Amino acid sequence: EWGAAALVEQGLTDRAEIRHGDYRDVTETGFDAVSSIGLTEHIGVRHYPAYFCLLRDRLRPEGRLLNHCITRPHNRHEETGAFIDRYVFPDGELHEVGSVISAMQLAGLEARHMESLREHYALTLRRWVANLERDWERAVELVGGARARIWRLYMAGSAVSFEAGRI
Repeated sequence: EWGAAALVEQGLTDRAEIRHGDYRDVTETGFDAVSSIGLTEHIGVRHYPAYFCLLRDRLRPEGRLLNHCITRPHNRHEETGAFIDRYVFPDGELHEVGSVISAMQLAGLEARHMESLREHYALTLRRWVANLERDWERAVELVGGARARIWRLYMAGSAVSFEAGRI
């Protein structure tokens, strides 16, 4: 709702649309660009081929894909952990960036640029935690104390993992 209102306010409704839904339900094609932010780690490695083929098929020739995701520095199977699996990202799966790029290229997408924002994301997480702490009462009012505590712990722990190069 916030994003749709911003499009109206800025007069961009003829150029962009915001939807909330499952990517597999998008049937239109010919997109100039697709941005996939934080989804790859939730679809599972075994679904990479179908996922990237679907994205490829939605783009126009020479269209662009921005795929932003969290990865691990290795391909060894590693659980995200019982806490994250239960409370934050059920069925989440992180893999090494080369696997993601290989799956993209096998689907017919050309990898043009890869960038690691690991240190930046650690800083972002620390700022999110600080914002949560600053507005704690409001957060608890919005989502409840248990959920607020879960996300405070998750974000603080994730910041440490990003800083240490584990993700």
